[in-house]
Amino acid sequence: MISKLDSILLGQKKFIYHYKNVRWARGRNETYLCFVVKRRLGPDSLSFDFGHLRNRTGCHVELLFLRHLGVLCPGLWGSAEAGGRRLSYSVTWFCSWSPCFDCSCRLAQFLRQTPNLKLRIFVSRLYFCDSEESGAREGLRMLKNAGVSVTVMTYKDYFYCWQNFVARKQSDFKAWEGLNQNSVRLARKLNRILQPCETEDQRDAFRLLGLLREP
Repeated sequence: MISKLDSILLGQKKFIYHYKNVRWARGRNETYLCFVVKRRLGPDSLSFDFGHLRNRTGCHVELLFLRHLGVLCPGLWGSAEAGGRRLSYSVTWFCSWSPCFDCSCRLAQFLRQTPNLKLRIFVSRLYFCDSEESGAREGLRMLKNAGVSVTVMTYKDYFYCWQNFVARKQSDFKAWEGLNQNSVRLARKLNRILQPCETEDQRDAFRLLGLLREP
């Protein structure tokens, strides 16, 4: 099944370049998406499918994945073998960038119409989320409201991707300088985006107590 998509494993240098969670990611104009598709076959058995995708001309990688759902998730919209019943799937993405506003909107709408598909997204970096008024921020909140778990990648997530999506040739994954610090920084930023009211209330309380230093 994966052969219908991008069957070749990511090269080591390509993975590091595109997934490195640096603060200034200049030149990284493509988004890579490594995915895991799971379906429960019985009480004690699961089916797994792995692969990766990247942007194509005129199509962001998140929407490109949706185009392949018929191949990756047979029976998602009804299976003759299951008497017309919709089969349930759990999908995990590891993305080099978080989704843009438009992709988040379309994903959220699709997932609300497809409750038998559960999506988790792990992101290496946040796409255009510096401004408080960023549409990308609102898009991430829409995904959360649609039931999507959006999380910043940590060392264990990079290690998992290295083991499963990279042509590693038995070489071990080596964390780059600043991986953990940048992961923590981005996770805090994402938390402020997804829970803006609660976070601001906490900041106001700390400010009143004199426990928050202004930048």
